[in-house]
Amino acid sequence: MKKVKWIEEFKAFISRGNVLDMAVGVVIGSAFTAIVNSLVADLLTPLIGLILKTAGIDDRFADWAPGGFGIGSFINSIISFFLIALSVFILIKIVNSAQKLRKKKEEEVAEEKPAAPTDVELLTEIRDLLAKKD
Repeated sequence: MKKVKWIEEFKAFISRGNVLDMAVGVVIGSAFTAIVNSLVADLLTPLIGLILKTAGIDDRFADWAPGGFGIGSFINSIISFFLIALSVFILIKIVNSAQKLRKKKEEEVAEEKPAAPTDVELLTEIRDLLAKKD
């Protein structure tokens, strides 16, 4: 009997909307990770490399490993992390701004619609029309 109850609870857990939303978020997040990684690896990192070469600084951190420690690789990871975090921050700011703008437009449209007359107003109008008719 305990197994049946456990299975029923599991079914209820899986069928809740927030679990499905979370699953969609994970899938979209995985796809978004590929975009952000490409942005950092293919656009931002080469740009930083060009800037560092122009300044006369060697940009090959990954090759720097004094004493056998992968310090250069670690520095590369830190730089990549900050570039990814900055990219995600900027994208989130853009999305939030777009959502605020859309919400503001929806509120303006809602304000423009005239309010429906109340019951008292309708009854008053009917009374006035009937009074004119007599």
